[in-house]
Amino acid sequence: MIEIYEEKIEIPEGIEFEIHGKKLCLKKGGEENCYVFESANVMLVPEKNSIAIRGKPDTRGVRALVKTFKTHVTNLIDGLEKGFQYKLSVVFSHFPMNIVVQGENVEINNFAGEKKPRIAKIRPGVKVEIKGKDITVSGINKERVSQTSANLEQATRIKNRDTRIFQDGIYLVEKGFLKNEEETKGEDNE
Repeated sequence: MIEIYEEKIEIPEGIEFEIHGKKLCLKKGGEENCYVFESANVMLVPEKNSIAIRGKPDTRGVRALVKTFKTHVTNLIDGLEKGFQYKLSVVFSHFPMNIVVQGENVEINNFAGEKKPRIAKIRPGVKVEIKGKDITVSGINKERVSQTSANLEQATRIKNRDTRIFQDGIYLVEKGFLKNEEETKGEDNE
């Protein structure tokens, strides 16, 4: 007999969920957060107010995969309830950078005196705000927010130079939730 490993996740009130095969969609208000779980050994089972993540056979690798999927689901829930926010800082010493959001891209002009602008892609559903030397990347999908901030960092990566001397670039300073715990509790009491 094949043993099954199972983890359950309670879905908070106000969040609706739908499971279509390997795709899980969570909805709250007008926002929707979806993720596709691609694994032959793991399946999502809807229950009344929770989701059961089952994996078989009960081996070390399948257990790790089930716990990874559980973390993805909690990230989807946290994204709908609180949102995610990454703060980046622009650092330059000689050539002042000019950073502009243009549609789906962030354009970085005059990086290290270069004439050609560097481009960083913004993932769908992510909002980028630039105020002086501070850049704020926010959204409800953690993977898209983190990928957008990584795109900004990678666009200003310096190659073939000593990074102790050439420290120009865009760097991640802080990451966390868009709404703090106190704000979320205040909304629940109203």
